[in-house]
Order: sequence, then structure tokens, then C-alpha cells
Amino acid sequence: MGKGMRAGKKPKTGGGGAGNMQKQLQQMQAMQRQMEAAQAEIEEKEITTTSGGGAVSVTVNGKKEITDLTIDKEVVDPDDVEMLQDLIVAAVNEGMRQMEELSNEEMGKITGGLNIPGLV
Repeated sequence: MGKGMRAGKKPKTGGGGAGNMQKQLQQMQAMQRQMEAAQAEIEEKEITTTSGGGAVSVTVNGKKEITDLTIDKEVVDPDDVEMLQDLIVAAVNEGMRQMEELSNEEMGKITGGLNIPGLV
């Protein structure tokens, strides 16, 4: 037994007991509802990015799906397909990056910067 402890005596936990646990549970449930609402809002948002000075335009939604892809006819060169591929990849990657950033910002407002895996 530790110093100052008597047999049969439980150490003090310093917690608020069941009431404190209930309050924490309610706070977590409220945060979960807020996160679900924020996620639904994010899924409705769209971001449009371009590459090649606007030659390729991509729209990405909050579900991280491409909803629109526009390619300027002047950039379509059968002898240089690689350039077109690079422009598409660049626009898509930038759209995904911006949507991820937006999602993280919105969720961060709710979680207060807590790093909770699998949120978005």
C-alpha cells in the first residue's frame, strides 16, 4: 500500500463522478452532431480550379468528386497529349487540395484543433 493509505480505503480520483462523465458524453454527442452538419454542408460546396492559364478547368465537390471538366480546344494537340494530361492532373490535384483544406478548416472550427483521425 502507498504511503498514507489504509486497507479498504479507495484513493481519491479527483473526478466529478457520474455527473461529470454524463456532461462529457453530452458534449461529445453535441460535437458529433455539429461535425455531421458541417460535413453535410461541405459536401454541398464546390471549388473550381484551373491550370495552363485557364486552358483546363476542374470543379470538385465536397465529396471530392469531379463534377465538371472543361478543356479549351486550343490546348488539344494530338502530337502533345502529355501536356494535356499534365494540365488535367494539375487542375484536379489543386481542386482536391483546396477542398481538403476547406474541409479541415470547417472541421477545425468545431473540434477546436483536436486531431481526430478520420473526420474528413
